[in-house]
Amino acid sequence: MANLADRNSPLGHVVLCLGHLAEQIEQYAGDGSRFGLKLEYSFDGPALLGTAGAIRNALSKLSGPFFVLYGDSYLTCDFAAVQQTFLSSGKNALMTVLKNEGRWDKSNVEFSGGRILTYDKQSNSPALKHIDYGLGLFKPDIFQALAPGEKVDLATVYQEQLKRGELAAFEVAERFYEIGSPQGLHELRDYLKRGAL
Repeated sequence: MANLADRNSPLGHVVLCLGHLAEQIEQYAGDGSRFGLKLEYSFDGPALLGTAGAIRNALSKLSGPFFVLYGDSYLTCDFAAVQQTFLSSGKNALMTVLKNEGRWDKSNVEFSGGRILTYDKQSNSPALKHIDYGLGLFKPDIFQALAPGEKVDLATVYQEQLKRGELAAFEVAERFYEIGSPQGLHELRDYLKRGAL
């Protein structure tokens, strides 16, 4: 997670929510200064809290709205443009979406006219042509309503905000890269070797 420090610099203070082998990540990354970041850590503890539960557990380290990025994703989108859309929307949350049509993973979003109509990770509906890109923005209040220590998935939070009419959307054009599988790691390595950095 990353605080929205100001309108010109969307990333700078990062909180890593960690579970298994957390100490190895902390030992490697330290305070983040060698990456040009301020890094802090939030640990699940003995019981996994789910993605939303882990965010609830980290709220004391966050101030104001914040980005949430999945830990196994590499994203190349315009973070500042996503942030500006969120701030202009006045909504509690924003989900970035990509027209996927089942290419990189199972599509789970029905998106039309700049709006998310459905977010469903279980359905096989042909209307689901987009996918949750793995980058969201949130106001902290929606996580404060969760009970401390409760296991909750981020999908549940997204769906609740969608029902309330509080979920903004930003469509990206760039594909995502994931490193949660050997194939995904290979694709990212190839992308970076082509001079992406």
